[in-house]
Amino acid sequence: MTPETHFAENDGVSIAYQVFGDGPQDLIYIPGWLSNLDIFWEEPRVARFLLSLARFSRVIVIDRRGTGLSDRVAPPTLEVQMGDVTAVMDAVGSKRAAFLGNSEGGCMCALFAASHPDRTTTLITVGGYAKWIKSDDYPYGAVRDDAEQWFHQVENEWGGPIAIDFTTPSLASDEKYRHWYAKYHRSSASKADAIALLRMNADIDLRAVLPSINVPTLVLQAKGDLTNSLESGRDFASRIPNAKLVEMEGEDHDPWGSCSDEIIQEIQDFLGEEEKVRVTDRVLTTVLFTDIVDSTQLAADLGDEKWSDLLEGHHEAVRRELEIFRGHEVKTTGDGFHATFDGPARSVQCATAIRESTRRMGLNVRIGIHTGECEFRGESLEGIAIHMAARVSSLAAGGEILVSRTVKDLVAGSGIEFEDFGTLELRGIPGEHQIFKVIAT
Repeated sequence: MTPETHFAENDGVSIAYQVFGDGPQDLIYIPGWLSNLDIFWEEPRVARFLLSLARFSRVIVIDRRGTGLSDRVAPPTLEVQMGDVTAVMDAVGSKRAAFLGNSEGGCMCALFAASHPDRTTTLITVGGYAKWIKSDDYPYGAVRDDAEQWFHQVENEWGGPIAIDFTTPSLASDEKYRHWYAKYHRSSASKADAIALLRMNADIDLRAVLPSINVPTLVLQAKGDLTNSLESGRDFASRIPNAKLVEMEGEDHDPWGSCSDEIIQEIQDFLGEEEKVRVTDRVLTTVLFTDIVDSTQLAADLGDEKWSDLLEGHHEAVRRELEIFRGHEVKTTGDGFHATFDGPARSVQCATAIRESTRRMGLNVRIGIHTGECEFRGESLEGIAIHMAARVSSLAAGGEILVSRTVKDLVAGSGIEFEDFGTLELRGIPGEHQIFKVIAT
């Protein structure tokens, strides 16, 4: 029987999920590009894969927003997807869970593990990658022109078993499977949304995030995977501290293909190992700094009383925006703020709102944002990411919002537009760092 489908609400959007199995630990499965919870169960191989997971865990499967049975809204960023997963976890009473992500689903799971180690016991990926598109400093991805051809193929062949020769080549000649595979795609998203999801995924770059993952990690990679190369899988695993890489014989990218039995066994063994995950004090955090430009001169021009009133109004405005965008105030720095967010897109949107609110007060604010690993020591927050955000902020002129390359890479699909500000050395921080200016949100 198909498990009952439930819905969790997050910011007015309904997220579909199913729960089955009664194992001792929760396992959240995030599929790849597209999914449909009902259609999954119409294919025996997929049903067998899911039920096998349920032998040793309580399985929670989610249709990401924009796909399947969830609300058909604009393709979500990874940050929005994390919020949806948290809403589902809260709805089913899951305080912590192991995460299993396939392909693009692995990207979201990796970011969740780095950002929310308190809610993640284990990270497991199948065909996971740090970056999809090849670049000068990343030789393992797909060539951009090849990706564009893939987008055109989806557009031209939508409705059929698109790219089945690459995703599950071992089943490509099975007519029943081909029929199901075509229906699965058609039922998971509209053609336009499916292509939009692909284009968003093409801009994701998790290389700066993966070293921040501090939970036990298992990376499963088929040696002959035609969708995600073995070299890409090896690179992905090498960037995660102490990750275990298992290279499997086979060429299927989907986990219910020829490697299914081995994938199930590896997952069961890994989740059953004696060494359990510890809750780490280190977490991936987005750090924001604000500063009023020429505040000393402005204070002298206004006088103490007027300056004090203006500063109080500034603080109220910033705190109001932080509350709206779910930012956490760490401290004030006289005429500036130090705040943190669990998502970079909201930090940029908050920065824009702060700039506009304070501009109406006649103030010129500069803002810098960086996403990186921080460590909680009691009530205080420490780490190079804080210094990085402060240095980025110091580069901005009045009214400018500057971000690190990591922030830009993580907000792919958000609609936020950037302009290259330059590759610069930052005082006290090794190496050169590419900085971007926010030009539209």
